[in-house]
Amino acid sequence: MAKFDIIAATGCPTGIAHTFMAKEALEKAAAERGLTIKVETHGQVGVENELTKSEIAGAKAVVVAADKDVQAERFAGKRMVSVGVSKALSVEAAGKLIDRALAAKGDDSVAAAADVEDEVEEKESIGHIIYKHLMNGVSHMLVFVVAGGVLTAVSFLWGITSFDSTASDYNSFAAMLKIIGGIAMNLMVPVLSAYIAESIGKRPALVPGFVAGMIAIQGLPVNAETGMIDAGGAGVGFGFLGGIVGGFLAGYVILLLEKVFAGLPKNLDGLKAIFLYPLFSTAIVGLVMLGISGPMAAINTAMMDFLKGLSASGAVVLGLAIGCMCAFDMGGPVNKAAYVTGTAMLTEALAAGVGTDTYNFGTNFMAAVSAACIVPPLITTFAVVVGKKYFSQEDHDAGIVNLILGCTHITEGAIPFMTKNIWPVMPIMMLGSSIASILTIMFNVHDPAPHGGFLVLPVVENGPLWVLAILIGAVVGGILFVAFKKHDFEKNQKAAPVAKPVEASKAAAVEAPKAEAADFVKVENVFVAEDFASRDEALSFVSNQAVKAGIASDADAVMNAFLAREAEGTTGMMEGFAIPHAKSDAITEAAVIVVKDESGVTGWDTMDGAPVNVAIALLIPGAQAGTTHLKILSKVAEALMDEDFRGTVKGSTDAAEIAKTINARLV
Repeated sequence: MAKFDIIAATGCPTGIAHTFMAKEALEKAAAERGLTIKVETHGQVGVENELTKSEIAGAKAVVVAADKDVQAERFAGKRMVSVGVSKALSVEAAGKLIDRALAAKGDDSVAAAADVEDEVEEKESIGHIIYKHLMNGVSHMLVFVVAGGVLTAVSFLWGITSFDSTASDYNSFAAMLKIIGGIAMNLMVPVLSAYIAESIGKRPALVPGFVAGMIAIQGLPVNAETGMIDAGGAGVGFGFLGGIVGGFLAGYVILLLEKVFAGLPKNLDGLKAIFLYPLFSTAIVGLVMLGISGPMAAINTAMMDFLKGLSASGAVVLGLAIGCMCAFDMGGPVNKAAYVTGTAMLTEALAAGVGTDTYNFGTNFMAAVSAACIVPPLITTFAVVVGKKYFSQEDHDAGIVNLILGCTHITEGAIPFMTKNIWPVMPIMMLGSSIASILTIMFNVHDPAPHGGFLVLPVVENGPLWVLAILIGAVVGGILFVAFKKHDFEKNQKAAPVAKPVEASKAAAVEAPKAEAADFVKVENVFVAEDFASRDEALSFVSNQAVKAGIASDADAVMNAFLAREAEGTTGMMEGFAIPHAKSDAITEAAVIVVKDESGVTGWDTMDGAPVNVAIALLIPGAQAGTTHLKILSKVAEALMDEDFRGTVKGSTDAAEIAKTINARLV
């Protein structure tokens, strides 16, 4: 059985994007450190890459990056870091988590010092614990909402009243779809409640959790004639808020009962699990839920009235609130709050029936939420196409993929763009989403499906206007995003200092390679027969050679500059090439060092997954970061598009020929 230095578990509420983004970041961060890692993911399809007992036992440290229950009790006694999944979405952040986990295995004082700035996450604050339990319920609930909502929406294709046997557009198949969809949607609150409870009290909490959820749907039954509690009467449900309260209540009641029954003999454990826990927990939770049904129903009604009040204030107010919430953290807790509210209102809308005010408001609200969630990834697609030269190749590729993600209502693809420049990218995303939401409300769009993006267009009322609203939001946001990137690009180009004439003249002298550029790449700086075990070993070799050649004064500073650039995005290209670049004040003159490894450097992330055979390393003084750096980099990148250039450099073992070939492209 293989052993791993690090084991990890990731999980986000939806199990769609964050889960696997964190997995990839952790794997890359471990590879950079020369560590082996296995990451278990808790996604919508279930647990994948599951950790075994022997793997857990043999690991040096554990990283848990999850906003849902991942059975962390399995790791009891291990050195562990536990944070929300959003804390591990970049390679840099994931690397810090790994370092902290490894620090914990040695001297406790060292671990404590390493954890000071993230002390709240390490101790798992009450807020994160509550959020994790809540998101465990939400993640299980969403699939019921999506399946039920889409099936119900599809039933409308035969007519708005096609499920009604007395209507002229009745269709039996549509009626069956409506029945199935309605059942799935009605399970939303019980499933939410049950799996919040399960996250707290494990399997025994499922029974009281489901019961609490059902009570939240129906409320306290009262006989209309006598005014007394009556099992045959009717009650007022209190929705998903009641499900949340019931879930936490059920979970903690189970924990309480475990303490109460802890003194019973061990041979009665089976009796506790199958009789005592379900009986007492269901009775306690059921009585409490029925007892608070009145106040909870009032709170639920007040919340809905508040949202409708926002609508009464105008489309701008409501749309702005929806757009800002959905784009604030793109799949995080604020986004989920807006989305879950939308699905809850959609459930009430579908239950109320087509044509009612409740239906019209709920489906319009859901359409605005969906529009706001679709816009951010489309903003990045527009930006990387229109402003291609201002984005790295990695960003460009990610932006193109976001076209698919956005069209299918997956917002998370925009997160990497926002994390690089929270200001002003986050406000740009919020503005674009708000515009789409406001226009959706103004255009009177109604979406009876809670997910699916443009795939559910056939059932969306005023669908073309909905698409128009989304495109307007995406284009406005995209234009602003390109404007920001253009400004940032031009600012970097003008970054060379002019304070000291001597330094300015020196910078100008090296601002670009000499016209003839015959010896910019020196033969002695081309190494054709190297053998590197990893990317970091290759970069360390280049850093040390730079010092030996008088190009730099501090190898560690150069190495850190290389790694800082790799953390922003890999410099691995395609067909065995990489163009690492370091910008540092420790570099005294602009230069290029070339290293070749015929067997290939593994662990260097490349666009086609192939190992790196040739690394053309750029070393740039800090003062020339926006001038010489960009000019050389653009010329090298352009050269790599030439098949003849690639073939000559990759196929030659003659340092002089390689130097001449590259110099010719730097003129």
